Amino acid sequence: QVQLVESGGGLAQAGGSLRLSCVVSTRTSSTYSMGWFRQTPGQERVFLACINWNGGNTLYADSVKGRFTISRDNAKNTVYLQMNSLKPEDTAVYFCAAGGYGSSRYEYNYWGQGTQVTVSS
Repeated sequence: QVQLVESGGGLAQAGGSLRLSCVVSTRTSSTYSMGWFRQTPGQERVFLACINWNGGNTLYADSVKGRFTISRDNAKNTVYLQMNSLKPEDTAVYFCAAGGYGSSRYEYNYWGQGTQVTVSS
């Protein structure tokens, strides 16, 4: 069974930074491609970024390209999302996902519970 636990969310000011972490609890976590999505109330879950199993390939949504960086540390079974230059419109619940690669949420098999990010103006 694969479990994902996000952390690092909270309140930030516009222009500030946060780093989200996602710990993957499975012995084979290093084989999974990983992604980050976010969701606001009443909206679909939106793709942000993904990374392949060894970190050699990444993909970003245009809305976060140049501001957000996805990375991973397989020795720690952890994937990160560094978020810089935050904007109020980045306010959402952020989810990490495993087992897929790409912008469609349907490609991912496992999901965390989400962590709230709130950006004040």
